[in-house]
Amino acid sequence: MTSTSTKIPIWFWVLSILMLLWNLSGVASFVYHVFFSELAFAAMPEAERDIMINYPLFAKVAFAIAVFGGLMGCIGLLAKRKWAKSFFLASMLGIAIQVTHDLFMTPILEVYGNDALVMPILIFGIGSFLLWFSNYSIKKEYLQ
Repeated sequence: MTSTSTKIPIWFWVLSILMLLWNLSGVASFVYHVFFSELAFAAMPEAERDIMINYPLFAKVAFAIAVFGGLMGCIGLLAKRKWAKSFFLASMLGIAIQVTHDLFMTPILEVYGNDALVMPILIFGIGSFLLWFSNYSIKKEYLQ
């Protein structure tokens, strides 16, 4: 439990806010993909459209768990709560399922090339970092 003598460093707050902004961009991406407009959909190349049409419900649910878990985890960090770690763990599960689906069950690499690897690697890396960071923050007694 955070005692009055445990001073939380400023970098903790800066990092937590930056990660909150990162996760808000993930939520925006989720909303964009789920509520895709017909006009934007019609303007897509056929190969991209096929990926969107065939995107299964389980992958959308994993996407939602990944982004909203990360968002709630960051809110937990800013609220100084240990439960942040549980949300980051759920987020990592969602990330793992979504990345596995996207890279191994869709033609995404054929459609976008190797550039399609950048975001999944970045997302997995940041998600892993946030899970580690929440555990570190619990050990340092920054979170209650």
